[in-house]
Amino acid sequence: MANKNKSVSSKDKPQKGKDGKPKKDKKPTTEKKEVDVMINEENATKIIQNSKVITVHDLARQTNVKISTANAFLVKSYKNGAVKRVGGFSGHHIYVPVSQ
Repeated sequence: MANKNKSVSSKDKPQKGKDGKPKKDKKPTTEKKEVDVMINEENATKIIQNSKVITVHDLARQTNVKISTANAFLVKSYKNGAVKRVGGFSGHHIYVPVSQ
């Protein structure tokens, strides 16, 4: 039976991967874009009115807010009659401004 304890000299050597090359450090973390929780309703309304169709993801990206915040705003606008659903399914709806 083999001795499972490593010798002192093998403990001092750097660990190597399967291919014999030394293990690489993890990649540095990328900076995340800062997003807001509150939406500027005036700016969001302008974006909606200037676009042919809008999705939750489009609105979130253009207003720099979370997707859940953009979704809440679009649902509120839909209930108020400012936008109309024209397609999509399972929560991924496509909206059109009512003026069109």
